[in-house]
Amino acid sequence: MVSRDHANVRLHPPVLLAIFLLTALLIHRITPLAAGGALARWFGLGLVLAGILPALLAVRQFVRAGTTLNPHGSARVLVTDGPYRLSRNPIYLGYVGTQIGLPLALGSLWGLVLAPALVLALQQLVIRPEESYLHNRFPDEYAAYRKRVSRWF
Repeated sequence: MVSRDHANVRLHPPVLLAIFLLTALLIHRITPLAAGGALARWFGLGLVLAGILPALLAVRQFVRAGTTLNPHGSARVLVTDGPYRLSRNPIYLGYVGTQIGLPLALGSLWGLVLAPALVLALQQLVIRPEESYLHNRFPDEYAAYRKRVSRWF
């Protein structure tokens, strides 16, 4: 019997984002769904930047805590400060901002159309296994954290 001390995440989160981004851009090439004008493009760029900042701050918290970001790695501590005070998933919020914003910045609305599917995929394939792992790894601490902080925002 193999004992695992990591979340049972089957698809690495950045790979999932890449799949959805590429799908949005590919669909746009086949069936364009154009975003209107420079304002939409600047808004898209703003969404990407707004998503990247909390994600970078979240990464910094993991580094400071001396624990891993890798869902296939063993968590040493539960990170609850920095952007994790406001959301249990600031990196994945950044992914959603990027999913909407990058195609929008490139003139396509397909990222917005596919964003709910990305959220659902993240919840089913990544967040639930991570939450289950954290619940088992840090039972009392994670239960208190879940009561204090929303999954998304």
